[in-house]
Amino acid sequence: MFNSCFRVSTMRNILCLMRRRDASPITLSRTLCIQSPAVSAYTPRRAMLYVPGNDERKLKKIPTLKADCVCMDCEDGVALNRKEEARNTICTMLDELELPSYMDRAVRINSIDNPTLAEEDLKVIMKAKRLPATLMVPKVNEPQQLHWVAEKLKEVLSDRQLSQPMKLVIFIESAIALIHLREILHHGMDLSKDGPFMLDGVVFGSDDFCADIGASRSSDASELIYARQKVVTTAKAYRLQAIDLVHIDFKDSEGLKRQSLEGARMGYTGKQVIHPNQISIVQEAFSPSTEKIEWAQELVKAFEDHQSSGKGAFTFRGSMIDMPLLLQAKNVLRMVDAVKQQ
Repeated sequence: MFNSCFRVSTMRNILCLMRRRDASPITLSRTLCIQSPAVSAYTPRRAMLYVPGNDERKLKKIPTLKADCVCMDCEDGVALNRKEEARNTICTMLDELELPSYMDRAVRINSIDNPTLAEEDLKVIMKAKRLPATLMVPKVNEPQQLHWVAEKLKEVLSDRQLSQPMKLVIFIESAIALIHLREILHHGMDLSKDGPFMLDGVVFGSDDFCADIGASRSSDASELIYARQKVVTTAKAYRLQAIDLVHIDFKDSEGLKRQSLEGARMGYTGKQVIHPNQISIVQEAFSPSTEKIEWAQELVKAFEDHQSSGKGAFTFRGSMIDMPLLLQAKNVLRMVDAVKQQ
């Protein structure tokens, strides 16, 4: 009886919070202390395509692509002697390119392990009149590195008035990062409350992770099951997007589809891609099915109707409805709304 009353009371309290915060996700686990510190539109990243920042020809093709997210890269995709060219070219392209409204305009800076390169990236790129919507930071290994990002962003944006914080997506690419992941995300959420960024997602950097632990990549990625599951589980505990590993054989369409569907079943919200031909396969895999959309619409409507009646817990299609299930349905509808314009 106590458990039932607690669940109904908690659901009512959280529903009020969700309405007040424009339905931003709130987890049930701490009444819940893990919640989005700022309200912003949902940014789908079903396919996250890398484009080398020093390749102006490829950058100019971005508006013709159909990827949810295009990441202009200063890091792994750029040779050391082309870093300066990459950051300057990205700054120019941010202002010149007319991108579709649905596309996430993202930039990946160099690793904080090389603070000189990373700081120079921020100084140059943040001079653009059109700032990137999302900043991507690779190889985050400990919570203190996010504090460095926050302080440097404050410095380079000190003369800019932002309507809302820049979205931040971080990369987990080593064994120590995986061990520290909970603390990293917790610190990132704290910094997001009143900082220059809002933590929005986590990317699993599988190739660097394999190199770090001495694993060999296999076609079925079986050596990465534990790491993939820990990344997505921890990210979802903080209601963040989770972006899955790269399928490195861009000619293997069947393998890409199989791995994409596997990642979607695990709970990942998207996948990294390295070639335009991978985009449509990946985005289809990470899109909710017609049946899933109908289920979500009916569940949300049933819940709202039931709440207006003032009654307690209820069942839907034979299952007791709790807050995590309601949030899952709302996330499906947020995704659908966000990709309608594509």
